[in-house]
Amino acid sequence: MSGPLIPYIELPEIPLAFLEHIPLVGQLIDPAKPPSIKPFGTLVALGVYIGAVVATRHARERRLDEKKMSEFIFWVVAAGFIGGHVLDAIFYHPQRVARDPLYLFALWDGLSSFGGFTGALIGAFAWRFYRRERIMPYCEVVNSAFPLAWVFGRAGCASVHDHPGRISDAWFAVQYPLGTGHVGRFDLGLYECVLAIPLAIAFAVLWRRNPHRPLGFYTGIMCTAYAPVRFALDFLREREGTVVGGDPRYAGLTPAQWACFGLFAVGLYFLRMAARGEPSSAGASPLDGASRVADDDPSDEDDEAEAPRASRARAER
Repeated sequence: MSGPLIPYIELPEIPLAFLEHIPLVGQLIDPAKPPSIKPFGTLVALGVYIGAVVATRHARERRLDEKKMSEFIFWVVAAGFIGGHVLDAIFYHPQRVARDPLYLFALWDGLSSFGGFTGALIGAFAWRFYRRERIMPYCEVVNSAFPLAWVFGRAGCASVHDHPGRISDAWFAVQYPLGTGHVGRFDLGLYECVLAIPLAIAFAVLWRRNPHRPLGFYTGIMCTAYAPVRFALDFLREREGTVVGGDPRYAGLTPAQWACFGLFAVGLYFLRMAARGEPSSAGASPLDGASRVADDDPSDEDDEAEAPRASRARAER
């Protein structure tokens, strides 16, 4: 057996110590711990930005209101980060919350993917009630770009190795440092990053071939594709208490595995919606619909038919 072949790579932080020499700003900097650009936050932010750019372009192709699209993305992303931390704290660190309830508000300290999904869903519905708009056309556009953003997000996880799996000698295990040597361990963040790449490519090809697929198409595929993969991968996760980053178990399953049942059911629901063939243009502006109705108004045809008759009558007179 060849043993683990993937090296343990740590991306360095980029220190911003020069900030302490800037007037006013320097007074807020601790020279012992200057701020820095961290790989995790940088990659996650890059994923959000690229996903937003692609989603906005897709919205333009489907003739959705770009201002509303930008608002929707903001609400979904903001609520997603809040939900990602709060639900991570509740389900993955309940003892810490019990000791320090203010940990719920430390939004920079810990995120969970399913917590983020739940928060994003809450943000979408909040925007719906605020704007009184249908959210499905906007959700579809966001989800058409989501796998690409997810690649960068999980690359951030892989850069800090914050999803450690079980010890293994498999060739695809990562050489985690241990003393002066290393030990093979599954790296779940890395695996999700790699597995998200084919889905991102497939979504890009599907969109290019037909930007107007029925509502529910991308949401359904995304949910039904991710749920079983995540459910299977979580069996490789290390248990809580054995290593930093290990996951707790509830009746033998991780919190994410329990959430996978619901996510898969949601995916089937949206695939059924897509099968019914509701057009993606259902979210177009009411003004667009009004113009189409005006163009198709039978009375216009009557007026056009009446014009020659009126001209002939005038000629006879």
